[in-house]
Amino acid sequence: MKTIQMVDLKSQYQKLKTEIDKAVIDVLESSAFINGKPVHDLAADLSAYLGVKHVIPCANGTDALQIALMALDLKPGDEVITPSFTFIATTEVVALLQLKPVFVDVDRETFCIDPEGIRKAITPKTKAIVPVHLYGHAANMEEIMKIAAEYNLPVIEDNAQAIGCEVKFSDGTIKKTGSIGDIGTTSFFPSKNLGGYGDGGAIFTNNDTLADKLKMIANHGQSRRYYHDIVGCNSRLDTIQAAILKIKLRELDNYIQARNKAAGYYTKAFAGVPGITTPSLASYSNHVYHQYTLVLEGIDRNGLNQYLAEKHIPSMIYYPVPGHKQKMFDAFGLPQYELSVTDWLTERVLSLPMHTELDTEQLDFITSSVTEYINKN
Repeated sequence: MKTIQMVDLKSQYQKLKTEIDKAVIDVLESSAFINGKPVHDLAADLSAYLGVKHVIPCANGTDALQIALMALDLKPGDEVITPSFTFIATTEVVALLQLKPVFVDVDRETFCIDPEGIRKAITPKTKAIVPVHLYGHAANMEEIMKIAAEYNLPVIEDNAQAIGCEVKFSDGTIKKTGSIGDIGTTSFFPSKNLGGYGDGGAIFTNNDTLADKLKMIANHGQSRRYYHDIVGCNSRLDTIQAAILKIKLRELDNYIQARNKAAGYYTKAFAGVPGITTPSLASYSNHVYHQYTLVLEGIDRNGLNQYLAEKHIPSMIYYPVPGHKQKMFDAFGLPQYELSVTDWLTERVLSLPMHTELDTEQLDFITSSVTEYINKN
């Protein structure tokens, strides 16, 4: 049996090695390392895939979020509503821009931000909503966009973990995550469903005015070369990463299918196992399984994590400390939040290996090892 990894990037690369190696060599020979043709090609391909008008590649997913917030002309102290149960980048950028994060609880089934929690958190100082499509499942964007319209608030989708995921609206319309809010963002970190071989990210919008501003901010605030109209930053996706991502984008739907197959194996194997709740699927969303995350009840999570490690099976806790309990926000004078679902999840979630290269032998060993530990304890 092959060594089990949380993400098997090497095996995935081997399947595309010839094409990827050629694409990288082509960039080296062209020497157009910054803003080369593959960057523009990737933007066009992503635009077509997501059904979004504008794609602005950038250096990483965190920059994508920061640039998106900068484009909204928010002022220090303005409030931004976001879930606490997410990777820190989502709220880190809020703090970097001297905005005030307002943490909202998540839905117990989908792990995504609770729309009613958003509504209750809105104040006159609220200036933006940043939902996160966590683990590969979409937030309830139809309800979130209704609330945003009611209060005239822009929405920035953090789509770093769910590119390719689809949302079905009540009128039958289907849209991909990242294309629904005013601005969408994503990360091309190597472990992502669409990952490069280094850092990378992108920003999406259907708004022409916002697109122009996002492009300027990502390029030193330039309207044209050496004319800096607004404060910006330097955030570019390099040509080598774009060339790789362009190839991998063509495989994304196949990658999603492979992840769903592995998830289906897990779900069937754990059906009826006491103390294990497998990922749920809302009626409005499919799932692209960036992570396959169990909720454990009455099971020693750390004990299971250690037991799996002894069998050379990796597992991860995403995330042990939610945003509202991170020390980095102490200086913001935030209230004492009572986010019962978030706190409940942080004590119970455990993610198993999930990637495109998992085979039946590996999946059987992982699932049997988990049930073996539960039966022993």
